[in-house]
Order: sequence, then C-alpha cells, then structure tokens
Amino acid sequence: MSEARQPAEVRPAGTILLLRDAPEFQVLMVKRHHQIDFASGALVFPGGKTHAGDHDPSWADHCLGWDDHDVDQRALRIGSIREAFEEAGILLAERLDGATFGEACDPEVRAAVDRGERAFLDVVRELGVRLDLNALTVFARWITPTMMPKRFDTWFYAVRAPDDQVAACDGRETVDAEWISPAEVLRLEKSGERTVIFPTRMNVQLLAEAESAADCVARADARTLVTVLPVVEDRPDGRVLVLPSDAGYGVVAEPMSRIGG
Repeated sequence: MSEARQPAEVRPAGTILLLRDAPEFQVLMVKRHHQIDFASGALVFPGGKTHAGDHDPSWADHCLGWDDHDVDQRALRIGSIREAFEEAGILLAERLDGATFGEACDPEVRAAVDRGERAFLDVVRELGVRLDLNALTVFARWITPTMMPKRFDTWFYAVRAPDDQVAACDGRETVDAEWISPAEVLRLEKSGERTVIFPTRMNVQLLAEAESAADCVARADARTLVTVLPVVEDRPDGRVLVLPSDAGYGVVAEPMSRIGG
C-alpha cells in the first residue's frame, strides 16, 4: 500500500491591493503573462513570494516602521513593496526629508531587480528613500489548500496608492496594468471576459463592500484576521472548496469545477 502524498512546502508570499478614489474607488490589477505557469492570463494583484534579500537586516536603516513589526512581517512587507515595484512600477516609499516618493520607476532598474541582477536594497539606497512598512494594512491571509502542488502562505495588504506615480506593467510576468473598480472586476469575470482565480475573486468581493480607499483600509484594520485555509468537502452535488465561515467572506462552498488557475 503506497503512502499518502505529503502536502507541498508552504512558501511565504505577499500581495498588495493598491487603492485609489479617482475617478472612482479602484484597485490596481495586473494581467499575468500567458506563459507564466501559475494563473496565466488572469487578473491578479501585484505580488509574489519573498526573496532572501527581503530578510537582509540592513533594511533596518531604510524602512519606516521597522520596530513596529516582527522579522516575518518585515520581510513580507518589503517583499510586497518590491513586487509592486517590479510588476507595476509603484514604489511605496518616502524621501529622507519626509516627502512622498513620486517619480516614475525606471523600467530597466525594475527588470534588473526582477532578474536578480540588482538588489532592491541597493536601489532604495541609491534613490535616497525609505520603504513605508506602516503604509500596508493587513487585508487577508490565505494558505493554499493541501492538495495543490504549489502552496503559498499569502498575506494581502491594502494601501492607498501614491497620487503621482503611474502604474506600468513589467512586460515579463505581467502584460497589462489596469485601475479598475471591484464591481467591474466581478462583472468581467462573470461574463467570461477576464479570468480571475478563486482567491482573487473572493478578495475582490470583499473589496467591493468598501466605498473608498480610506473605508477599505479602515474596514481591514478593524476586521479580526482569520487565516483562510480552504478545504475540500464531498457533498451530494459534488466536491466543493469551503472557507472558514468567520473569515469575512460569508458562507462559501465553491464547486471545484469553478476553481481556475
């Protein structure tokens, strides 16, 4: 009798929900490249797994809010900000004089960081800025179900996007960057015009409950964080993916036939 397959290793990851209110309450989403092996062609939030450089203790001198977070949250927030920089060209940082960083991010520098040819820490040093770790408010935490071949422990962070930075896709992992209202994301997914994977769709639905960026951040800050580890249940109508009922998404039993990615 063969042994049951052990669940895949869970890797830490971070995702950023960049929010703005003009011309309406919107979130920045990027379209995954069709050749990417995970969520190819789907609308997603910028994000990804943490890298070794995100744990560098030298970040202490280049971050605001360093002492407000433990070692894991520091790396997750740094990694999330790095991913937003790489994938969308948005840098959540402050100049040493206290002014918000508002310049366009150099595409070549972003690409070099993405390829591992330049350290994100060195880029931040050269720009003379500090990452604002406290700008990120925990929105949700999802762990990939045990049966999946690739698993992540993903923290979702909500943050108001800088007013004077322009989002631009990286052309490698993402091929489009779009400011879009949560309601429109849901409409496009329902009509089949866009692909939105299950965890993203659930969090867009949660986003849609807010009226503005400030309202969204306030709701996230007030919400008790319940880690979401979806489980599969066999029911008379078929197999469904079930979420914790107290996680803020309501009662969810998603047919496995609808799970995309």
